[in-house]
Amino acid sequence: MTCPPSIASTTTSYSLFGTVVFVRSLASCEEFVAGDGTILRELLHADKHRFGGRYSLAHAILPAGQTSHLHALATNEVYYILQGNGIMEIDGEQQSVTGGDCIVIPGGSTQRLVNPSPEPIVFLCIVDPAWQVADETVFLPTADSTGA
Repeated sequence: MTCPPSIASTTTSYSLFGTVVFVRSLASCEEFVAGDGTILRELLHADKHRFGGRYSLAHAILPAGQTSHLHALATNEVYYILQGNGIMEIDGEQQSVTGGDCIVIPGGSTQRLVNPSPEPIVFLCIVDPAWQVADETVFLPTADSTGA
């Protein structure tokens, strides 16, 4: 089986005993800064890749000493922390998180991740249904809220 032209250069898709197997390398995914300020690489997106799911999956990094912008998604999101330690804030409630933790963020909740440590936080983000720009609101700091 061949890959669709839009993803042929970054994925491997083949049939194994009648089942289509989809493989995409993190190294082949373009890195960008998301609206919340985290560094992302989108691994899967239901609208862009033919893998049989309706969700999106991204690999994320929050650098040492940084805080993601407060934001909200209309859809459900799950973070899985691969490495690092930080503080997850959901609707004003804070919880310490570390590698191996899974965080469920209900749609409509405000959220941010704080990294007070000297090491980056590396995590996976799953959004279901798949992330859409229209589903996200980012609350950027204003001059009044920063004390300037």
